[in-house]
Amino acid sequence: MEKVPFDIDVVMERVAEAVRPFPKAAMFELAEKGHNSPFEQLVGCILSIRTYDEVSLPVSLNLFARARTPQEIAAMDVAELTKLIQRSSFADRKAEQIIAIARQVATEYDGELPCDRELLLSFSGVGPKCANLALGIACDQKVISVDIHVHRVTNRWGYVAAKTPEKTMEALQAKLPEKYWIEINRLLVPFGKHICTASRPRCSTCPVLAMCQQVGVEEHR
Repeated sequence: MEKVPFDIDVVMERVAEAVRPFPKAAMFELAEKGHNSPFEQLVGCILSIRTYDEVSLPVSLNLFARARTPQEIAAMDVAELTKLIQRSSFADRKAEQIIAIARQVATEYDGELPCDRELLLSFSGVGPKCANLALGIACDQKVISVDIHVHRVTNRWGYVAAKTPEKTMEALQAKLPEKYWIEINRLLVPFGKHICTASRPRCSTCPVLAMCQQVGVEEHR
């Protein structure tokens, strides 16, 4: 197929339509269910690390049905929280991290997690992806959250060329129109899970194939 010039506006519009039938990315689904505070978004993202959305979303909802504020989680012990989130990978470690964050927020910030990126990154277990997701969804800050799907897809398109998610984030900050900074994660997580998959991507049904450079694609469907 002859390639046409890459147009990010057209790409985002087509991707949005393509992912409409699929489940939403977990953090956006949490927000739609009312769990849209910075603290809940941060906790939900921690629970999603190395865990499929199909697992982390119900785990988060199960936890928030029992406790959803920093004060409520701070009052729990590690064993109780570990049991509640046991289906999430590294549950015991995450339980310790979440309780430590909850106690710090409860005591130092009156139970309201500030929309402060440096503060979020200072917490154990929180990296740029989770900090930016919480700030983007809960605080409406213009930030880009790059997970493995955003990293793989944007590099496969040839839109950026970066070796790591952190470098991809920097490249996207320099190139991606700001209006898509939050949308890029919301759209490319389901797009990367169901269409532009890690192995044997579904190129034959991809709505942006004509603009995609298929970087690194050796076999596809």
